[in-house]
Amino acid sequence: MKAIFLTGFMGTGKTTIGKALADKMKLPVYDIDEFIAEKTGKQVKTIFKEQGEGVFRDLETKSLQMLPLKDVVITTGGGLPVRTENRKYMMENGTVVFLHTDLDVIFERLKQDENRPLALHASKDELTELFLSRKTAYEDCSFMINTTGKSINEITEEIIGRLEKQDTGYTE
Repeated sequence: MKAIFLTGFMGTGKTTIGKALADKMKLPVYDIDEFIAEKTGKQVKTIFKEQGEGVFRDLETKSLQMLPLKDVVITTGGGLPVRTENRKYMMENGTVVFLHTDLDVIFERLKQDENRPLALHASKDELTELFLSRKTAYEDCSFMINTTGKSINEITEEIIGRLEKQDTGYTE
């Protein structure tokens, strides 16, 4: 089975859903932010602060291309799909699932999250603008799952159901 890539805006639950989905499907999971932190010895917020967003985005692209592409769940950072080359790579090598969550819910989740450099001091309007600037990139996917108001189990079951309907090689 090809890789399953979870994309979406920050705060949509990609990491949480990715772990639950991988557990349910008995697959390994890779979180690109965690992978970068492991490889560099620095947290994402430190890379942003010391080296800037451009360096971090380059690390994302490089990391994406280092990960396995079979029988795996990969959770991406919120900005990774903005680069055309990243979207193309994911679509060619796996199933891309866009996790969509209402902005009001995201804003509540992100208010106090010090680990998200682009959200820490952002207003709701600024986050909305950032989301809208990325929306088309997120929509370049295999399918979208609206996660608003759903439990982790409901979301993972919905993803598995969609995977079974597609020719992904996955059956329960």
